[in-house]
Amino acid sequence: MRHKLKGRKLNRSGAHRKALGRNLFRALITHHRIETTPEKAKHYRSMAEKLITLAKNNTLANIRRAMAEVPDKTVIKKLFDEIGPHFKDRPGGYTRIVRLAKNRLGDNGGRAIWELVGMTKATPEEVDA
Repeated sequence: MRHKLKGRKLNRSGAHRKALGRNLFRALITHHRIETTPEKAKHYRSMAEKLITLAKNNTLANIRRAMAEVPDKTVIKKLFDEIGPHFKDRPGGYTRIVRLAKNRLGDNGGRAIWELVGMTKATPEEVDA
């Protein structure tokens, strides 16, 4: 029975899942848009949304709570200085997951774009289309 068990295992150990979440969040904050699998994006969306909500209120306690989740000073600085104020008036839904039509070539895994809403720049391919 799986009563009150939430989250996906993603075929990884607990420490590996934690490291994967930190690395995906780092990439999302740094680049504002990443390509990953839909399963990973859905699983770690809640973590990203909670940390962005923390960043909307720039206090020492919130910075320390964010550092406990993702111990990377440059990412936390960017989160609290740029991304938090950008979403100040938005009540939630800071990220968007867009599924891509074609699967990965190597293992036929699904692909998705995980991005911060309103913070992405158009790529040259999208401008030409």
